[in-house]
Amino acid sequence: MIELIVTVCALAHPSQCEDQHLQYGLQGSLRQCAMNAPPYLAQWSNAHPKWSIVRWHCEVPHVREKADARGPARQA
Repeated sequence: MIELIVTVCALAHPSQCEDQHLQYGLQGSLRQCAMNAPPYLAQWSNAHPKWSIVRWHCEVPHVREKADARGPARQA
């Protein structure tokens, strides 16, 4: 499963921004997610007219959390 992370800001308060974690039903690669996301984003935007999408990306859920738990990468 791939997750679509969408950063949105309130139209009435542009400094009020938050990340929305949307489950994207695509069983493919991150590149496929990026290529197929725009219609899904448009649908979300139409359903949430008080919010503006300012950026988005695809990621595999919990990969970042696992990396953070391991700590900083060691350098040689």
